[in-house]
Amino acid sequence: MAICTGCSLLCEDIVATFENGALLHEKNLCRKGHGHFRAAFTERTRPMIDGEQVTIDQAIEKAAEILKSAKSPLLYGWSNSTLEAQAAGIKLAERLGATIDDTSSFCQGILMERILSGKIPSCTLDDVRNYADTAIFWGSDPSSSHPRHLSRFSYYPRGEKRQRSYEEERTCIVVDVRKSATARLCSNYYFRVAPGGDAQFMEAILAVLDGKIPKVADKKKMIELSSVLKKTQWGAIFPGLGMIYSLQDKMDLFEQLLSRLNEVTTFKVIPMVGHCNTRGFNELMFEKTGHTNSVSFQGGSAEHGPKYSVITAAKSSDAALAIGSDPLSALPFGTARALARQPLIAIDPRRSLTTDAAKVVIPSALSGMEAGGTAVRMDGVKIKFEPIMKSDLLTDEQILTRIMEAI
Repeated sequence: MAICTGCSLLCEDIVATFENGALLHEKNLCRKGHGHFRAAFTERTRPMIDGEQVTIDQAIEKAAEILKSAKSPLLYGWSNSTLEAQAAGIKLAERLGATIDDTSSFCQGILMERILSGKIPSCTLDDVRNYADTAIFWGSDPSSSHPRHLSRFSYYPRGEKRQRSYEEERTCIVVDVRKSATARLCSNYYFRVAPGGDAQFMEAILAVLDGKIPKVADKKKMIELSSVLKKTQWGAIFPGLGMIYSLQDKMDLFEQLLSRLNEVTTFKVIPMVGHCNTRGFNELMFEKTGHTNSVSFQGGSAEHGPKYSVITAAKSSDAALAIGSDPLSALPFGTARALARQPLIAIDPRRSLTTDAAKVVIPSALSGMEAGGTAVRMDGVKIKFEPIMKSDLLTDEQILTRIMEAI
């Protein structure tokens, strides 16, 4: 069996056979996982310095030279790297006195920090499969982002206490700005909110739970929703980027809603993080610093704040290392441009916009396929995996260790 690192579900029941550089046979892969496995041999990177191919040793030596001479280096990405590589990266950041941040710093990180600190109750996906009779997808669309979520855990499976499953014992609710693929499956309980209107929607639920008239146009439907929530025996909420971006600095309102719901019944939260090991980095950083991301080790101690988020830090750093992500494709244009203008080191198995712009490119083994290690599923369960293909490429952890030794 193989582990699919195509998303944060980290499905463990994958059967895959490769032959002559192609996926010959597979079983249990979703369409996203299938694309992830098929792309294993496409657009692979080579060690490069200033666009010229070099040896792996030369690329590592140049990366170490750049980071060592930088006054304010930035280490960014990590969400597709193993726990072992992330731990090595944190040690490197401490050694350099660098700023370190990951892809969740401007999205799910704010929610994850509240979960890890105990402010928001959470659970495992196995708990959801076995006990949940209500699942709320809020600003998330698992049918597109995590295609096996509904079938393995949240809606279709027959769990320990939910043997009659979606036919009789499970309710699926979707709160979103559009009628997504998931919303079409759960059409009886689809609630459309205006962009940025999630806070108002939460306030309306709270009002009905407190016996007040909600300040929404469709009061009847809101009362119906609150009735479903009150009748829930064991519920799970799966917030996506839509909810996070909408709430911004109003996350306390979500905490208030959860507290009120848990006075009536049981509700847990699992963030719908996208990358395979986003939560792993968040947990390591929280254990080390008390924060999930956006930390600077300059001066020998850990400092946290918005100025250490990649969005801000990229504009003041004088060298950057990108690993386990493609920041030039994913970040706002101004941030991506700031990164591209400084000496940029990219550690990546595949070609991307970031590797194309990088001064130094270091190819690495694909986690979960060519490299073994550990990752943390979206619900906090650690998953260990072994490589399923042979490769002479160094792993992310080995590359970071060699950079640290060179420094």
